[in-house]
Parts: sequence; C-alpha cells; structure tokens
Amino acid sequence: MSVFERYLTVWVLLCIVAGIALGQFAPATFQAIARMELARVNLPVGLLIWVMVIPMLLKVDFAALGQVRRHWRGIGVTVFVNWAVKPFSMALLAWLFVRHVFAEWLPAAQLDSYVAGLILLAAAPCTAMVFVWSRLSGGDPMFTLSQVALNDLIMVFAFAPLVGLLLGLSSITVPWDTLLISVLLYLVIPALVAQAWRHALRRRGDGAFERALARIGPLSIAALLLTLVLLFAFQGQAILRQPLVIAMLAVPILIQVLFNAGLAYWLNRRVGERHDIACPSALIGASNFFELAVAAAISLFGFDSGAALATVVGVLIEVPVMLGVVSLVQRSRAWYEHTPSQAARSTR
Repeated sequence: MSVFERYLTVWVLLCIVAGIALGQFAPATFQAIARMELARVNLPVGLLIWVMVIPMLLKVDFAALGQVRRHWRGIGVTVFVNWAVKPFSMALLAWLFVRHVFAEWLPAAQLDSYVAGLILLAAAPCTAMVFVWSRLSGGDPMFTLSQVALNDLIMVFAFAPLVGLLLGLSSITVPWDTLLISVLLYLVIPALVAQAWRHALRRRGDGAFERALARIGPLSIAALLLTLVLLFAFQGQAILRQPLVIAMLAVPILIQVLFNAGLAYWLNRRVGERHDIACPSALIGASNFFELAVAAAISLFGFDSGAALATVVGVLIEVPVMLGVVSLVQRSRAWYEHTPSQAARSTR
C-alpha cells in the first residue's frame, strides 16, 4: 500500500477538521463553490470525481472477463453477495438503525437522506482498493481482476435501477434524471476514457503502463481528500451540533461489512473454492466504490445533505475495517482449508 492508502483514515480525519474549520471561517467562499452548477452537477466536484475515478478504472481490464469461467463458483458467490444481498442488507440496516435505534438522536429532517446515502454506498461494489486488499491477503490476482471487471460491467447497468428500487422501497423520492446523469458522468464516461487511455499506455509497454499508474495514483487520493474538505465545509454546522452523527452512521456500515465479508467467505468454502479465491471474493463484497457513492450523493441530494455525509463515513472507516477483514481471512486459513472430510479422516 502507498503512504496515502495506508494512512487514508488519518487523512480523512484531517480533512474533517480542515473542512469544518474552513467552512466556519470562509462560508462565502464555499457557498460560491456550491453555486457553480450545470444541470444540478457541481462542476468543481465533477472534475475532482473524474480525477478520483479514472485512475481507479484504469486498473480494470475488461478483457479479463474471459477468465470468469475458470472460477465460476467464486464469481457466482461474488455476484450473489454484491448484488442480491449487500444492497438489500444495507437498506434493512439503515431502516433499523437510522429510523429506529438512533432516530431520536439524529436530526429528523435528515433521516431519509442518511438512509439514501447508506444505500448508495452499498450499491457500488469496490473497484480499485480491492486490488490492494486482495494482494495483502494473498488472493489470486487474475480472479480479482475478472471479478472487478464483471462487477463494473454489471454496475453500469444495475446501479441506477437498484438504487431507484431501494430508495423507492424506503419511501424516498427518486430524481431519476439526476441519477441517470450521475451514472453516465461518474461511471460510463470515466470507464470509456480509462479503457482508451489503458490501451494507449499498453501499446507503449508494461513499463510505461506501471509508471503511469504510479504517477497518477496519488492524484486520485488527493482529489478524494479535497472533495472531503469541500463536503465537511458544508457539513460543519451539523457535525458541531451533533458530533456523534458520524459514529451512529458508522454502526450499520460496520455491521454490513462484516456480515457480507463473512457470508461470501463461508459460501466460497461451502462451494469448494480455494482460499486465494475466497479472499478477494469476500473482500470485494465488504468494501465499496465510495468515489461513485460520494459523487452520486452530492448530485442527488447536495453537498450539505445527510446522504453525502453518510457516504463519507464509509470512506472514513474503509481502511481500518478492511485491514481487519484481511487479517481475519489470513488467520482463518487453517480453518478454511480443514474440510469436514479431512477432519473425519484425521480421527481414524
């Protein structure tokens, strides 16, 4: 992991402090930034999102979809957990914790927005950081690449309908035009740009491609952090009034991460996949494409919305929680590979 990636939680905490402070001392500046919109898309944030997302998608090779057949059981578990379990389990957890358990301590006007942000976060499976988690856990790199490529392809077509369905089930009005524009701007176009750029770099050799990734990687994280400063400049008053909001929003995210990682890991063991396949399958089900979630939340609900704040909480806890999941799958390898049949033989 790079220094930026390793200490992402620290940088996010510093961005929270810096954003809140700047929002208090220069509110007019940030109000002016908020007004720089075209068709409900904030132009400065749109540019920052592109700088965030394109380097992430540059790592994805859609030609790897041909590898899907090799480990169809692990891919099946990944798809099932990411698209049939994860968004719906988060919608349930958001309803339980935001509307009931923590409702009296959260601002009533933002409850729907918090639920929407959590749904957006869960509906966007991880794209780039899962390569880091897979490498740290000893995961099969080709399986990781193929499941990311398949997930991204599904996301292009499924993200908007799935978010619309879950928001509707949560009695939240869905601005379909803005949602579709968000998918086009922050997923489809960046994916096309990234693939064209990837092919151009590949023609110059693997060395040129790796050097380009190394150069632009820090730009992606830097753009994310700058976006967070802007977000917290607008969220400052709400956070200062209720500083425990972040902790309360972190609870359903944490439960969802551990539940989905555990489910995917267990299912891979049940279907007989190797440990180095189960690890990335579990990790992609636990982590999120938070860059897309943040962008969609800002476009749909605005800078100062609870939805934007909820997606940012996902960024805040991503690294420490995922490092914990990596440690769990590594430490449990002996259990994973000790099948019931082996246990029966060992007692004879």
